[in-house]
Amino acid sequence: MSDLSLLLAKVNAPVVVTTTITSTSPDDYLGVADIVDNDYVCRTALYMEIPNTKIRLWDTIILIPNLMFLLFLIIGFDKARLKLRATNSPIFLTFYCLVFINVVLSITRCIISVLVNSSSSSLLVRSYADIGLWIVVQLFSMITELSVIIFGLAFGHLDSRSSISHVLLVTSLFSLAFSICQAALEILLHDQAFRVSAGHFGSTDGYDLLLFGHGGAVFWFASSIIFSMLYSVIIVLPWTSLREKLALPAKRSFYIYASVLMLLNVCCVIGSGLLLLQIDEGLCIVDLTTGLYSSFFAPLVYYIFLSNFFDVSQPNLQFSYKGQTDDTPDDDNLSLPHHHSFASLKTDSDYIYRTSDMYENTHFNTAGPINPLYVASLQSPDSITGYSLDSQIFDLPSTSKP
Repeated sequence: MSDLSLLLAKVNAPVVVTTTITSTSPDDYLGVADIVDNDYVCRTALYMEIPNTKIRLWDTIILIPNLMFLLFLIIGFDKARLKLRATNSPIFLTFYCLVFINVVLSITRCIISVLVNSSSSSLLVRSYADIGLWIVVQLFSMITELSVIIFGLAFGHLDSRSSISHVLLVTSLFSLAFSICQAALEILLHDQAFRVSAGHFGSTDGYDLLLFGHGGAVFWFASSIIFSMLYSVIIVLPWTSLREKLALPAKRSFYIYASVLMLLNVCCVIGSGLLLLQIDEGLCIVDLTTGLYSSFFAPLVYYIFLSNFFDVSQPNLQFSYKGQTDDTPDDDNLSLPHHHSFASLKTDSDYIYRTSDMYENTHFNTAGPINPLYVASLQSPDSITGYSLDSQIFDLPSTSKP
């Protein structure tokens, strides 16, 4: 009986549940706050990968437009080469080379970034490879930007290779100094807005992923202000008294080009300014401007300064040509600022500076003879007279015997 009473006492006894609370150090949650913060969509877009691949979506967005433009350049390469040879124009050759280098470097950056991201698990290697590639691309983009400004404004009459080389040397040195400062800031004082915690990738190597931040918000803000002011001055110059003293570009599309870049720089000022105030929405603005600039800067330069040069059919260059009523030039069909009629090409300054006797005489004057193969290749089929690529026969003027 006593045994039964003891058993009932155990069953009716209250159940006491004990829990053990173990304290955790803050280090156990290292990176949690960063992960939540770095899940912001405009930051995630810079390193997010396409599902089931190691390819960043950001690289793909920039790569596709540049590949399409490179294909366009390759298709028209033979025509461009022949026309550049026929005209012997160092300025147009310089612009073409700068555009080609920019698009090739942009594609190369995307491809190498994909390869490094796929082959290396080290966030440190991926970070510095990406930053280094971006620095190189930005270097040549700035050289092109500054060269366009100088050729359009200060050195419009340049028609020698040596003077153009001097301009490129100056712009290269300035751009190199700018890029060195940008690289130093990226490595030594990397902006926290472009840092992604290693915990987000499950990495244990102790290094965070560093995204390219254009030298940080402060540097980006200051440089964008300077370039915005520069392009603003260029745009308003025709409405100032300086238009009487300076040979300003007369072509409207040149100012459209300056307006586009001014708008992009103003957006960078706003975006980087918001980042300085620690407002993440600034990332969305700078992401948009960076994507547009990286994808369409080279096509923009080509369209403004080279498209009409390569598209206009060269008239018969062996004879003088008198303008007719329906041959009135259209300002938007001229290639460079102060562009002379393509039909009256003499030197590079004729392309850049327009004169009052435009289209009066279109005889092609050069320092040396022009290969008729090049000349014929630049003409439309209806404009080629007296020369056949197949028969290679010239119609010479008949001479009468005395």
